[in-house]
Amino acid sequence: MILFFKTLNETVIATDIDHQPNQDEINRLCWLYGDAKKLDDESLSGYYVGPRREMITPWSTNAVEITQNMSLDGILRIEEYFPVQTADAEHDPMLQRMYDGLNQTIFTVSHEPEPIRHVENLELFNEEEGLALSPEEIDYLHKIEQQNGRPLTDSEVFGFAQINSEHCRHKIFGGEFVIDGKVMESSLFSLIKKTTKENPGKILSAYKDNVAFAQGPEIEQFAPQNQSTADYFRVKPIESVISLKAETHNFPTTVEPFNGAATGTGGEIRDRMGGGVGSWPIAGTAVYMTAYPRLKDDADKTPALRDWEDILPVRQWLYQTPEQILIKHRTVRATSATSSASH
Repeated sequence: MILFFKTLNETVIATDIDHQPNQDEINRLCWLYGDAKKLDDESLSGYYVGPRREMITPWSTNAVEITQNMSLDGILRIEEYFPVQTADAEHDPMLQRMYDGLNQTIFTVSHEPEPIRHVENLELFNEEEGLALSPEEIDYLHKIEQQNGRPLTDSEVFGFAQINSEHCRHKIFGGEFVIDGKVMESSLFSLIKKTTKENPGKILSAYKDNVAFAQGPEIEQFAPQNQSTADYFRVKPIESVISLKAETHNFPTTVEPFNGAATGTGGEIRDRMGGGVGSWPIAGTAVYMTAYPRLKDDADKTPALRDWEDILPVRQWLYQTPEQILIKHRTVRATSATSSASH
């Protein structure tokens, strides 16, 4: 069942719970939601903006975990909904939807899976979907079709394209280059690695893990003298090793700028921690590189193009425009100061 709580800010928090809670459980939830009031209604009228029912938000995941730490059992999902006056109120259609009333089905997903689609023409499918499969790879897939005695499905072809992409295989960077009929002695990747090999400088490790390490300065460590047991802290000089890591997160950052960048910097921290013993992250930053934002004039809402923005036509953006990405990122950062250091 879904319980509705009205907060002091007039928002509604919907709580999906697998049993009829007792009064003590209700009181603790009211306290958790900032002295909210439990509503007796099983459905609410009016327009509300809230998360899409298909997507459990990170906020919900954290909230449910808090209830578990409070020994409140059986709570499956918690989401917050904001009342609005009209059905055309502004909201983010990527992550939110407009609800005409809230009821017991707001978390119910009734989508049926699409039927299996067989690819009858691999060459045409490759072009239509932009899979960048080479002729050799398509020939290989044709052989698999013959062995299976059936056409491949779209998910099979997509999976093959992704695991054999340049990102995963480095087919171009690591491939053999023939220029004017002459086979080059090294690949692009070999040329890149050659610079480090011939001029290592202070680089200690490169091209072995997902992060490279360089010799750092001697620093002071404040730690227990014997770390296998309780002991006095001592200050001692140690040699440090420094890593710098970049992680591109194009698609998730396009879909949701702040959380997309968060997963990117999380990957950076993961790679640093996995590349050495006793390593720790010092700082994580986010750099947003977009196409021309073409910001609109505040007066008439028309594009106020700068000179360099008028040299290329405006694309039909599939997800969010560069302007939306930059504005959403800036807005969330302004209201999330406590998280700015890690994003």
